Amino acid sequence: MSKTNILIVEDESIVAKDIHHSLKKLGYNVIDIVSTGEGAIISATEKKPDLVLMDIMLKGEMNGIEAAQVIKEKLSIPVIFLTAYSDESTFNKAKITEPYAYIIKPFKEVDLHTSIEMAIYKHEKISEVQKERDFLYSLVENKDTSKDSIFIRANSRLTKVKNSDIVYIEALKDYVVVNTLTTKYTIHSTMKDILAKLPPNEFIRIHRSYIVRIERIAAIEYPNLILDIDKKVLSIGGSYRDEFLNKINLL
Repeated sequence: MSKTNILIVEDESIVAKDIHHSLKKLGYNVIDIVSTGEGAIISATEKKPDLVLMDIMLKGEMNGIEAAQVIKEKLSIPVIFLTAYSDESTFNKAKITEPYAYIIKPFKEVDLHTSIEMAIYKHEKISEVQKERDFLYSLVENKDTSKDSIFIRANSRLTKVKNSDIVYIEALKDYVVVNTLTTKYTIHSTMKDILAKLPPNEFIRIHRSYIVRIERIAAIEYPNLILDIDKKVLSIGGSYRDEFLNKINLL
């Protein structure tokens, strides 16, 4: 596993060295140490750290809060404030930038380690949600999106599944299992929502617990039908019988 790369922004050289030493002991990689807010933005832009440890009061015209705001907006890099200032006024100014932690000096190494690990984890999760949201937006906005597949959310990812690969769908309490030719996907949804996303000329609900792909029906022995995959037998619900018989090609 690669080490977490950290940028230290601290204008007191002795303090910066102490922080560097602590981070090295904890197993982190310090990619740069700068003493100004302007320097922090330049270094973060060029070296792309995983996280920034930022002092609030810095040399130069830009303080740590202002630098953190720029880094957040332009680079989306998590920032942790390390500061000797615990007054409410400073804290209220700092929280506007939504830092991932606010550590008061002097600090313990265990507090530094915990804050960094929590910040990295939280940032990763936020990034995953952002990517998924952007992806979903792109699907909505893309007028050429294919109608022959659906995206299934499972195991923290979206998987594209062709409609032709779906054999049948089964309801299990609060979950729905999508059975494909090769895989089973268990998702939190309803049969009604699933059916609304599938082409009505290819799928039909035969039971309150089953939706089947019509072309996968090999035989009907009422009140059951048999699929062409593993000779799977599914029940046909009484309230779905008429709609089912009207939809299939019956001689």
